[in-house]
Amino acid sequence: MAAQATEADQIKQFKEFLGTYNKLTENCFMDCVKDFTTREVKSDESTCSESCLQKYLKMTQRISMRFQEYHIQQNEALAQKAGLIGPR
Repeated sequence: MAAQATEADQIKQFKEFLGTYNKLTENCFMDCVKDFTTREVKSDESTCSESCLQKYLKMTQRISMRFQEYHIQQNEALAQKAGLIGPR
């Protein structure tokens, strides 16, 4: 049963990853690719795409850090209420 739950969790995480990847790809493509008259990717389109991806990655990292900080603060507050640690 635990193996099934783990496999189901992995499939769910992979689907979420694919959804995020597809959304990111679509957003960056729509924002950056403007010229469809040639098969070549122009340098400004390439630069825009790279910047778009970097901005997304930095934003995701920052949100993750803030979420961790918030989670730590909530755990400390709960511990203080329970009397496990003293106030800061």
